[in-house]
Amino acid sequence: MDAPLKETTKLEKLSGKGKSYPNHESIDSLLSALHEAKAQVLSGNASEQTFDQLLRLFEAKKKEMEDRQKELYACLSRLGKALDKKFSSPMPVYSNLFTSPDSVAALERTISLHLLRTGHFEIAEAFLREASIQIPAELCSQFMELHRILKAIQIQDLGPALAWANKNRHFLQSRSSPLEFYLHRSQYLRLLLSSYPPDPLPAISYANATLRPFFDEHGLECKRLMACVAFLPIMKLQNSPYADLASPSLHSELEPLFTKEYCASLGMSRQEPLRIVGDIGGGGALARIEKGRKVMRERKSEWSQTDELPIEVPLPPENRYHSIFACPVSKEQATEQNPPMMMTCGHVINRDSLQKLSKNGGRVKCPYCPTESQIGSALRVYF
Repeated sequence: MDAPLKETTKLEKLSGKGKSYPNHESIDSLLSALHEAKAQVLSGNASEQTFDQLLRLFEAKKKEMEDRQKELYACLSRLGKALDKKFSSPMPVYSNLFTSPDSVAALERTISLHLLRTGHFEIAEAFLREASIQIPAELCSQFMELHRILKAIQIQDLGPALAWANKNRHFLQSRSSPLEFYLHRSQYLRLLLSSYPPDPLPAISYANATLRPFFDEHGLECKRLMACVAFLPIMKLQNSPYADLASPSLHSELEPLFTKEYCASLGMSRQEPLRIVGDIGGGGALARIEKGRKVMRERKSEWSQTDELPIEVPLPPENRYHSIFACPVSKEQATEQNPPMMMTCGHVINRDSLQKLSKNGGRVKCPYCPTESQIGSALRVYF
């Protein structure tokens, strides 16, 4: 566990645990004692002992609150030091980027789409109303449908998801998406493993009615689904060559896959808008870009290409949308004019590097293995 997270956990625990009672309990008990003393004074029953007890209680509660504050300040101090140690480079300071009406409108639209995308419909409605943003009613209803289907998947009701997949079958086929097959596979396995004693007939009937259209693309998987019947019940299946079919991950993976395909049908990313900003920017991209800018200012140089960064930006695996090849010899990124070329030995370098390494007669010696080949035998590789 990272140090900042540890300190945050300590701060959360202080709400109910520590060397002294929480502050609100100390204040409540002190107020109760004051009201009781006031009632005694008004009734004429107060004595010197009453005020002595009240004074001692006040001192005790004051000490409790001071101890509590010391604990909080100590944890906050350690949290600050841990954050400074974790993020050694200061965050860049930019001028206010959201000054024009267009940029403000774009930011507010991004926030509203994020709220709709994450299912916070009441908050999104209030934000849209207060920011005077117009989002098509159809788009709002589509996001509501998405979360309705996801909730059904969570409770193992695949009917709505299957109905959507059947309605959008041509779209899924154009993307070579396995979503519909995976939904039917999950439904089949639930029917197969839910009955006790085992009764495979309902599951086999379901497979016969739904899995046949997918046999050409998922033939091996369909055969495994049928063969696993011989290893029922589930305890025996879990110790068989088909143990992966009894894994809960086959069902839990349906939600992100359905979200991905549903958002793709809307022309949107599968990820929430603001999460991408946090993952990339907060994950180190801003700090690296700012460091690159600083180095270039000191060297009085500029970026060579306007559409590319001169430095590598760390990205989480889920944000790597496509592969980009960088030549291991020249360290340059492949382009249409300088594409990646694979030699007969299987190693890949850019075309410019291939031509520079060529010798008389058009022979090229691979820079990574002793194999020699003809430059004309190299094949272009597409990523």
